[in-house]
Amino acid sequence: MRLEDHHVARRRFLVEQARDGAAELRGEDARHLARVLRAEPGQQYEIADGEAVYLAEVSSVAKDCVTFRLLEKLDAPPAPLRLTLFAALIKFDRFEWLVEKATELGAATIAPVNAARSEKGLAEAARKRAERWRRIAHESSQQARRVGPPEIGAPQSLAEALAATAGFRYFLDEQPGPLPLAAAIPPAAERSREDSAALLTGPEGGWTEAERAAAIAAGWMPVSLGPLILRAETAAILAAGVLLHAWWASQLE
Repeated sequence: MRLEDHHVARRRFLVEQARDGAAELRGEDARHLARVLRAEPGQQYEIADGEAVYLAEVSSVAKDCVTFRLLEKLDAPPAPLRLTLFAALIKFDRFEWLVEKATELGAATIAPVNAARSEKGLAEAARKRAERWRRIAHESSQQARRVGPPEIGAPQSLAEALAATAGFRYFLDEQPGPLPLAAAIPPAAERSREDSAALLTGPEGGWTEAERAAAIAAGWMPVSLGPLILRAETAAILAAGVLLHAWWASQLE
C-alpha cells in the first residue's frame, strides 16, 4: 500500500464483481455517486467485491451505472475472527440497529433466531424484512470500509442455531453465575485469524429455563456481561465487540 493510500480514506463502494481490470456500480449506489457526489471520469474511489479491494478510476457515469477501471489492488487485512451472531428476534427498529452495528464491527454472519419470548409474528414478518436488512448491511459495510457485507441468514429456530458449529460458542446469559465473557476468551497465544466463533444473544424478555438448559446441553458456554440489565440489542453489540476486539488485539502483539 502506498503511503497516500494509508492516510487518505477514499469512499469505498461494494460491487458484485471486479474482473478483467474493470467493475460496474449499479442501482442506488450508482445514482448516489452520479447525482450526489457528482462523479466524473478520472476521479478515484475504492472498489471491493467481497474478495479484494482495488483503487479504481471512474471511466464513465450514467444515471444508473458507473463504470471503473481498476488501477491497483490494495491491502485488505482479513477479519480477525469469523463471527456468527445468532440474535434473537426483537422489535424491528432495534434489530435494524443491531444489524447496522454488528456489520460495522465486522460480524461475518447475522442470523435472526425465533426465541420463546420473541414477540409473536416476528419470525414470519422477518422474512419480508430480510432484503431491507441486507441493504442496511450493505450501506454499513461501505461506511466501515469492509471488503464485503455480512451474510444475513433466514430466521431460524433456537434448535437450529444451537446445532451450528464453530471453534468457540458463547451463549449470552442475563442470569447471575456465568463466567464473564472476557474471562471466557482463550489466551492471546491461542487465538488466530483462522478461528471461528458463534455468539447467541437473547430476546427482550430473556431466555426461558428450557432454552438455557438446551444451550448448555448442546455445549454452548454461558457467559455474562455483568450485573447491569442491558437492552437485547445493546448486549448483542457489546458482546460482539468484546470478541472481535480481543482477536484483533491479539494479532497486533
